[in-house]
Amino acid sequence: MSGFAHDVFELYARQPWRVRAHVRIRWLTCPFEVVAADVPEAGRILDVGCGHGAFSAYLALQNERRRVVGIDVAEDKILAATAAAGAAAEKGRTNLCFTLADAETVPEGPWDAIVVLDVLYLLQPERQEWLLQRCARALAPGGILVVKEVAARPRWKAAWNRMQENLSVRVLQITRGGKLWFLPPARHASWLVAQGLEVRERPIHEGFFHPHHLIVARRPR
Repeated sequence: MSGFAHDVFELYARQPWRVRAHVRIRWLTCPFEVVAADVPEAGRILDVGCGHGAFSAYLALQNERRRVVGIDVAEDKILAATAAAGAAAEKGRTNLCFTLADAETVPEGPWDAIVVLDVLYLLQPERQEWLLQRCARALAPGGILVVKEVAARPRWKAAWNRMQENLSVRVLQITRGGKLWFLPPARHASWLVAQGLEVRERPIHEGFFHPHHLIVARRPR
């Protein structure tokens, strides 16, 4: 775990224990550092479905040339994320902000990068496609769309992921949603190709219990 990760945790030090615990567990179970490696080092960055804002904060702390905006539909999570941004501002980092957004909104670009981490499975397939289309169209020339979802292989990891997400969404209601829609990453990639983006994808689940899969799509200049 990098020093930046510890800096992120410090931003939540004054928040309720449930928020602190969620941020740490989320970090330990998701390869944020691997995902961040494909995010440009500078420019306007949009984090769609940012949750408590930990990944947004990590991107902002990594490089002050990034101007990071996180959006989410959950008011309580945006409040926690905004408090973290305030803590970052106290440390001299003002390149991070958060805003509440409805599920129908993708802020107007152009964005140098858009990140969508573990969001699509909460949406019906047609809404997943719509969101990726909107994100693709909001990219600046040369802009990057980074999508992290889960695959169906290895099967035991996919089964574990489904069990955990059903618990989080339907029982504990940590994440807002209803039915879960896990689609093959290849389908997501095909939608982005149809939008004229240059797409590459790869599994990034080594060392994790979940079948994490990364899609990186670039809009040609």
